[in-house]
Amino acid sequence: MGAQYYGADSENGDRIDDPSEDALFMLIDDLNGADNTFVVVQPDEDDPVWFASVAVLEEGGYEIVLRDSSRREHEVTTATSVHDIAQDLTIWIAGRAFPGRPPRNATDFQNTP
Repeated sequence: MGAQYYGADSENGDRIDDPSEDALFMLIDDLNGADNTFVVVQPDEDDPVWFASVAVLEEGGYEIVLRDSSRREHEVTTATSVHDIAQDLTIWIAGRAFPGRPPRNATDFQNTP
């Protein structure tokens, strides 16, 4: 059985369906500059309208790309904290549209314990 909503795939072939924040943390933390340089998170569908990627930078840290063509969003940032990246990705993904799920805003999750 595949992901209900989205999957995270790393360059080395690791895959997690509908990953939690902790799972995203683990995938990002496992990245290296040699043979596992990126993770991509996107819906499990043909021609997905959004994706997020995290890639290792040669000079250290990570490049984060957030793209949602349905909202005309395209953001590229850099960060060094794996914890912050996983948390920000989780919040951003929560705001995406999924078939069969009512639309949600990322702000709904920012003040949740």
